[in-house]
Amino acid sequence: MQLTRTLFGRPLRPSEAAKEEINPVEGLSALSLDALTSVAYGPQALLVALGAGGLAALQLAPWITLAIVALLVLLVASYTQVISAYPSGGGAYAVARANLGAGLSLLAGAALIVDYVLTVAVSIAAGVGSLTSAFSPLVPYALPICLGMLAVITFLNLRGLAEGARAFLVPTLAFIAAILIVIAIGLIHPLAPHLKAPGGPLVATHTLETVGVLLILQAFAAGCSALTGVEAIANGVPLFRRPQVTRARQTELMLGTLLAVMLLGLALLIQRFHVEPRTGDAVLNQIVGYALGRGWAFVGISILVTLVLALAANTSFGSLPVLASLLAKDNRLPHGFAIRGDRLVFNRGIWALALLAAILLATTGGDTDSLIPLFAIGVFTGFTLAQAGMVRHWLRERSQGWWWRCGINGLGGIASGVATLIFVFSKFREGAWVVVVAIPLLILLFVRISTYYRGLAAEIHLGQRPARPAPGSTTVVVPFTQLSRLTSQALSQALSMGDEVVAVTVVFAEDKGRQTELEAVTVEFPEDQGPGRSSRRPGHAGTRECRWWSSPPHTTRWSVPCCATSAPSSPRPPTGWWSSSRWCCPATSGTRPSTTTWTWFSPPRSGAAATSWSPGCLSHCARSRHRPPEPSSSRPASHRYRPAPLREGTPTGRARRR
Repeated sequence: MQLTRTLFGRPLRPSEAAKEEINPVEGLSALSLDALTSVAYGPQALLVALGAGGLAALQLAPWITLAIVALLVLLVASYTQVISAYPSGGGAYAVARANLGAGLSLLAGAALIVDYVLTVAVSIAAGVGSLTSAFSPLVPYALPICLGMLAVITFLNLRGLAEGARAFLVPTLAFIAAILIVIAIGLIHPLAPHLKAPGGPLVATHTLETVGVLLILQAFAAGCSALTGVEAIANGVPLFRRPQVTRARQTELMLGTLLAVMLLGLALLIQRFHVEPRTGDAVLNQIVGYALGRGWAFVGISILVTLVLALAANTSFGSLPVLASLLAKDNRLPHGFAIRGDRLVFNRGIWALALLAAILLATTGGDTDSLIPLFAIGVFTGFTLAQAGMVRHWLRERSQGWWWRCGINGLGGIASGVATLIFVFSKFREGAWVVVVAIPLLILLFVRISTYYRGLAAEIHLGQRPARPAPGSTTVVVPFTQLSRLTSQALSQALSMGDEVVAVTVVFAEDKGRQTELEAVTVEFPEDQGPGRSSRRPGHAGTRECRWWSSPPHTTRWSVPCCATSAPSSPRPPTGWWSSSRWCCPATSGTRPSTTTWTWFSPPRSGAAATSWSPGCLSHCARSRHRPPEPSSSRPASHRYRPAPLREGTPTGRARRR
């Protein structure tokens, strides 16, 4: 516990949630780093696609970049509208759920999850790839470095979103300033305009008389990879300080402005310096070399780009947990994804993202070339669905200015839809088929989880008017090994809690020499209590197990006498993702001695529900200072308990579900 608190910080109260919220500037590092760093590979992808048409085709790069920036303007305008219309977050998923139906909303959610996992893997692999290209001895250690960087980013996000945003703020601002300085110097007075770039050209040697439409569309789709991450702010609106909508819109506009300026500036420098894709030298490195030379400034910017590329994975850690929480609230994912942890972040979403990204990195060996064909399909699917959903939204609302807003969303939807289709068909054989298969599998998972929750809701008649409450009977079981004042207090409390008290005496194997009346588990149960009962011996001395059958409205309570080494605090009720039963673990009273009570309410399933207990384990907790019994099975109809070690100073009344 102390180590966890040292690593991740003390638990935060809900009233301290404002400390973990971010402002627009911090939003650039928390939710926009993926989009900002895309200038490092977006223009290169555009030039590589155009290179198939020869040097003449490279002359179209500025015009295609202008079209990409126009699409960026449409997307930013659209997502500012999404932020205002759906301030609870979720982006494309929330828009599709409200306007396009459940089926397309699941498609949007699955596509965004795939995109966010790929963003983490691609960003870290690209950053480490840039590092190993500069320091070749590190090539054999690329995968461990990738996993180590993933662990650091995960750790910072588990400490809180604001912690990660503040940690990455300085590199983010330094990267933005460096790119803008390179553009300014390159346009005004380049320091090395005639520098010879290393490596061989990747441009086709033949010359085409005309550049085909298909080549232009492929280049446009490849260059659109620079737009990934534009949607992340709309997904994470609840992460901003109040007023959340205003601050999120400000961040979206800042992101759009900075990204447009950088893309247009780099396109002009590509045209001025006649940059072409080359082996062993990235397009951005060539531009920096022409503008600043290959001295200390070039080395510093290269290292900064490497660092920020890896940190761009933080965008997914800010957006996917919020999306997963919305899916959980809609019964599409386990409800645990909607629960905030001690640091008021969605821990399970962060852990799930880190685990999936680690598996993807380990599968590909941290190779960027293996991951790039999978990239951008998910996010552009989300773009298309978000635009289509907003068109439906404006057609239904018809508020003031709805027609021009509808037109903007319609144009954006058509452009992003075309880019999505081109991505799928052009990259299918290179690995895009993995995404095409993964998205339907995720949708199937959502459907299966939703079916489970619907069945559970029907079983407990959720949302229906229940029958009139009827008084029930309560049996209180008090296990003990020896008579003491602690036993007396437990029995006194039990008499005030239930209709009937059952005292259970437990003997361990080493206590064979004690008096005869304590040589076996003693259970007194009246003949008319419950639909059935049984007491059985598993055949191991000292581990007698007793089982009582109960059905609503009968309740069985266990009052366990135990000595607390310090003043106990309010215990946290045990939680489980999959169980439909509910446990009540009241706080222990006093310091020492004290009595802790666990209550089990049997779920309303067909037939009688059995509760299986081990009194030997229960009394053992008072004897050897172990935790109270804990569940070891997720089955809701029957639960077996076992003790877990108790550290010094830990309240003995605390329990959790295994």
